[in-house]
Amino acid sequence: MFKSIAAAVLGLSLSLGLWAQTQEARQELPAEIKALNWQETGKGQIADKASIQIPSGYAFLSQSDTSKLLQAFGNPPTSDHFLIAPKSLDWFAVFSYDDTGYVKDDEKIDANDLLKSMQASDKAGNEERKKLGLEALYTDGWQVPPHYDTATKRLEWGLRLRDEAGEKNVNYTSRILGRGGVMTATLVSDTESLGKNTDEFKKVLAGFNYKDGQTYAEFKNGDKVAAIGLGALVLGGAAAVATKKGLWGVIAGALAAGWKLIAAAAVALFAGLGKLFGRKKTS
Repeated sequence: MFKSIAAAVLGLSLSLGLWAQTQEARQELPAEIKALNWQETGKGQIADKASIQIPSGYAFLSQSDTSKLLQAFGNPPTSDHFLIAPKSLDWFAVFSYDDTGYVKDDEKIDANDLLKSMQASDKAGNEERKKLGLEALYTDGWQVPPHYDTATKRLEWGLRLRDEAGEKNVNYTSRILGRGGVMTATLVSDTESLGKNTDEFKKVLAGFNYKDGQTYAEFKNGDKVAAIGLGALVLGGAAAVATKKGLWGVIAGALAAGWKLIAAAAVALFAGLGKLFGRKKTS
């Protein structure tokens, strides 16, 4: 089983509303973000497995700077995550790689059964969220049912979720199959702009490529074959939800048949930070 199923990462939560609590916090955060090494041209290297072309108007963060960005919003250190975003910071996407092995893509996806499994896990999942000091989240349904593109080798889905106050959010996840594992690309967007941002996200993903020797088509007899299929990738996927309440953090994984941990980010908090890209760091 891939590592995000084998072990759930519980340590990446934070207190909600950290950004808005004090004026001092609001003043300190932009400086920390400005100091990050935003790569604005060329290709961003992802986990030594792949790269993504950085379009004009976008920027990329390495794993160390992605971790720093998440820490700036109150998360513990994390590794093996990479980030790309438009300079407006209207949305961002986080990449992570699981060395699951070669996932056979011949499984028929039953969206109804997958949704029932997710909804059945809400109770246990919310018990775990309570331990982390997080609000309960409930699975409402598919915004975009899971579907697999044989040409791009991408498995994608959008899930509607609801919090205790009734606020609804949508996450959109793309899993890109490779020879030795799966790359997860998770879009973090506000609900109102999800459609537009998803279109932009997909255009950016067109610049994603596995390195030579890592593509799905380069599988050879004797390579490691995953013990899971497409359905398990949906059930075990880390999710990202845009809310207006604060950054909950990007979580590396969840148990496939158990509770789901939801990563979340308040895109609204980034609204005034896009102009930082236009400022050059002083020595």
